[in-house]
Amino acid sequence: MDRKAVSFLALGLLVGSLLTASALIPAIRAARVGAGEGRLVLKLGHALAPSHAVHTSMEYMARRLSELSGGTVELQVFAGGQLGTEPETIEQLQRGALAMVKTSAAAMEGFVPDMAVYSMPYLFRDDDHYWNVLLGEVGKEILRAGEPQGVHGVCYYDSGSRSFYTISKPILRPEDVREMKLRVLPSKTAHEMITTLGGGPTPIPFGELYTALQQGMIDGAENNPPSLYTSRHYEVAKHYSLDEHTRVPDVVIFSKTIWDGLSPQVQGWITQAAADSVVFERKLWREQTAEALREVEKAGVKIYHPDKAAFASAMAPMYLRIEGTRVGDLARRIREVR
Repeated sequence: MDRKAVSFLALGLLVGSLLTASALIPAIRAARVGAGEGRLVLKLGHALAPSHAVHTSMEYMARRLSELSGGTVELQVFAGGQLGTEPETIEQLQRGALAMVKTSAAAMEGFVPDMAVYSMPYLFRDDDHYWNVLLGEVGKEILRAGEPQGVHGVCYYDSGSRSFYTISKPILRPEDVREMKLRVLPSKTAHEMITTLGGGPTPIPFGELYTALQQGMIDGAENNPPSLYTSRHYEVAKHYSLDEHTRVPDVVIFSKTIWDGLSPQVQGWITQAAADSVVFERKLWREQTAEALREVEKAGVKIYHPDKAAFASAMAPMYLRIEGTRVGDLARRIREVR
């Protein structure tokens, strides 16, 4: 091997070593804080607006964490995609470059297949059923399913029921979706739901959705009332049909690389702060949902209440297609929860 090749090899080994070491720095610092040394700063990234109930709840989590840790652990919450898109922040988290991410369960199904069950239409009977599942055995099992992929599940947040909002005409019956281009979450199951109704699912990052609606690149989208309001999509989409086809929870996740470097005490503080924020978020979510519906209606949005049974019937074939699969088994177990 000539001298130049040896030099390039040495340089490559040095760069690789530095990258590996830099990725481990957060975990090393976390371990030191757990042992009573220094102060730990954790960053959490998400795509929602600062006025959103979920962001407010994560700020509450940050305050609780500071209180529980006596100020030795600080959680900084970055809204509006400041740290990257959902896929980008999840990738950073898996590498150990970012401590925490708030994402939709739908965005995780590509690498945590169990999460796909939450995107199945009309899965939950009511609010009690929803929370009995998330806080019960099945919900905890799904929350742990990301561990092999470097993801530690921390908690679920209410993300409400998703309904269609459109620009030119309302969706009142399942057949109204035919040939419509609708933005959906980055989820295979969400795409399948729209194609089952005869529409065209269109993946667009949330931060680019307002412009896509404004420019007529799509006919509409689907989301919960607080997101419709805080994103200001109601300024463009004036028809909101409350078919409430899915209730996909938000998930707060933690880098397993960093989590494993924490002491049990620090892990306990984070777990407790997250649990307290869930109670806070559930109450705030109900309040902001009611406020959002009032405000968008005041702004000229027409709200419709279509027959949900018709939509459930039109989407029923999706359950036939998952029979005998892991997701099908999870759906069955969820529906059996009382």
